[in-house]
Amino acid sequence: MYNTDHLDAKFAQIVLGAATFDLSGLPREYFVPRTGNHQITWVQTIFQVLGIRSLLASSVKLEGFSHAILRGEQYSALVVKQPNGYFAILTAPDAPALGDTAMIAWTKQLNANQFKKNPQFQVV
Repeated sequence: MYNTDHLDAKFAQIVLGAATFDLSGLPREYFVPRTGNHQITWVQTIFQVLGIRSLLASSVKLEGFSHAILRGEQYSALVVKQPNGYFAILTAPDAPALGDTAMIAWTKQLNANQFKKNPQFQVV
């Protein structure tokens, strides 16, 4: 079990941003580093992935969505299903642990408060 009061240093060091989405896939909050790039175009990509997931679920009865990994030239992202919505983290495109079972489990227990309390991130 992970400590939910703060971001675990092992994985947090590769997180470049985070976003929360409701169960319908609509974005709620975005978290970006206090310094550096504040671009959030990646949230649109995740929104589209969640829309595709919803379409597949209704048309081909796709059940049991747990997580998705998106790999791009400029970034990669891990999206996990949580009881009240979806949580996504943004990483560098070559993040080695992105598909790691432990990182998926870590991301599944994340919450917005951990990013709100972390001085490295801000809500946009």
